[in-house]
Amino acid sequence: MQSNQSYRLFIAEKPSLARAIADVLPKPHQKGNGFIKASNGDVVSWCIGHLLEQATPEIYDPRYKKWAINDLPIVPEQWILMPKDNTKKQFNILVDLIKSADQIVHAGDPDREGQLLVDEVLNYCQLPPDKRKAIQRCLISDLNASAVEKSLQQLRSNQDFIPLSTSALARARADWLYGINMSRLCTIVGQKNGYRGVLSIGRVQTPILGLVVRRDLEIAQFVPKPFYEVFAVLQTKDNETFKAKWQPSEACSPYQDEEGRVLVKKLAENVCQRINNQSGTIDKVSNKKKELAPPMPFNLSTLQIEMAKKNGLSAQEVLDICQSLYEKHKLITYPRSDCRFLPEEHLKQITGVKSAIENNCPELQTAIGDADFALRSKAWNDKKVEAHHAIIPTLRKARMENLTDNEKAVYQVVATQYLAQFYPTYKYAELQIDVDIQGGKFVSKANQMLDEGWKVLFRSKNNQVEADTDGNENNGLLTKLVKKGETVQCIDTELVSKETQPPRPFTDATLLSAMTGIARFVKDPEIKKILRETDGLGTEATRAGIIELLFKRQFLTRQGKAIRATDVGKNLILSLPDIMSMPDMTAHWELQLDEISKKAFSYQQFMHQLNSSLLDLVNQLKNARLNIRA
Repeated sequence: MQSNQSYRLFIAEKPSLARAIADVLPKPHQKGNGFIKASNGDVVSWCIGHLLEQATPEIYDPRYKKWAINDLPIVPEQWILMPKDNTKKQFNILVDLIKSADQIVHAGDPDREGQLLVDEVLNYCQLPPDKRKAIQRCLISDLNASAVEKSLQQLRSNQDFIPLSTSALARARADWLYGINMSRLCTIVGQKNGYRGVLSIGRVQTPILGLVVRRDLEIAQFVPKPFYEVFAVLQTKDNETFKAKWQPSEACSPYQDEEGRVLVKKLAENVCQRINNQSGTIDKVSNKKKELAPPMPFNLSTLQIEMAKKNGLSAQEVLDICQSLYEKHKLITYPRSDCRFLPEEHLKQITGVKSAIENNCPELQTAIGDADFALRSKAWNDKKVEAHHAIIPTLRKARMENLTDNEKAVYQVVATQYLAQFYPTYKYAELQIDVDIQGGKFVSKANQMLDEGWKVLFRSKNNQVEADTDGNENNGLLTKLVKKGETVQCIDTELVSKETQPPRPFTDATLLSAMTGIARFVKDPEIKKILRETDGLGTEATRAGIIELLFKRQFLTRQGKAIRATDVGKNLILSLPDIMSMPDMTAHWELQLDEISKKAFSYQQFMHQLNSSLLDLVNQLKNARLNIRA
């Protein structure tokens, strides 16, 4: 291209997005080397993921080529980014285009990583302040022409996204600092103690490995204990029967475990003898009408969890399928989303999306016919949508024979969840009857469906609505409700013998669920409280890759659907200080990174705390004994 031409430059994250942008620009197009030029002079070019990467330690100082404890921690004073060797050609093309462009439009993917990878190229070019300030941001989450065209008409200032970029930069530098220093340190200490391999440590990967190791140890060390439950079979004055479960009083606590289960059979037998053929009094009757709203549309993690449960797919497989449905087939919106809400603007597209689903998924014809498209679920909420929204079907009609079985399965699940937004709430009655028999408390619970609502979409193959799992006994409801003060007769008793069960090994679904709901595994009550509001360990875009990395490094292995730690993975976690393998520290960092993106925390504060933690860990581990055997 001639550098004296004035033009507007669009920078996409990858070639597929660049083609989608070029497709809506005036034709004819001129294909250049690493760019596409439209007839109005606009130019579209692209990154290929990250074109720049963090420099390795030896670039900062040649002595770092040799791994030495005394050099740690390595903390660059001035950070260096270098063009990647395999994409250097495209990088140089893009730099030339940026320098000669009149106006620049940042069109990276609508997330933290997409923001950073274009911004870092722009920063590398050291543009004059006025040109930098004029850069615009284009957020594209649907690669179909009409959606792309709309996005091009809604450009924003790239300045609005500086906090997002800063957060991503802090994350990248934290991963470098922690990964480089801790991996070098643990490898050196491990080699001193006889381990020959490299011990890879990561800010997020090591706590995830810790979750699996601790779960495996719980299972291995688990000793089953018998426990006992007592049920009274009760008859009303109208000769209807129902069951009620004994609720042990405080006086029974010496005979119970921490979860309130009765461990002494003799106690349960005594209760059975005491209440059999005795009359009881209805102490309380509660009959509450309740509603359950439709499940929200998917973000990436919830979709990965659903497909792991439903089809046994790994997190990485689901991500790859979603990328194909988004980029190649253009059937779903941007998949690496952490949001489950939809912009109100999308309400205008309901008819088009419905028509696309009808064409693409004949299995959902009945579901579409029974939907009420005038209904509005809580999913439509502009205040909850930032750079991207939930994953939903696009307006695209496709030839479904071009899709793999797994692509069809993912599309159908996404479409069904979208249709659920146009179904009424599930309504049910929650009945609880408390009965006093010989001074003992017995409780009967049951749910009765009043209106199937959205649950009709999720019937199992035997045409049953998925059961309520609220711990309610499956009593059914009495046709004639009892009243407080009425007398009932205990006509029989049941003593049920059970055994405590070990926790189950992690699967793809439960490990992802643990990463997103990491507060459950955090010890510090303050951090636990805060983390309930955040997205957990890692990001939507990185979780699948981190799990796969642990398999690649042979820290994890699969046994059927179960994910287990290898001996090396287990020994590594057991040799490290708890702070490195527990999720508390890194989950707290994730929270701070999120706050940086919202301007509630500063980059400087984050890096200062990180460097301080690194120094403490280096001093703590220098003389440690890492007892690791392959």
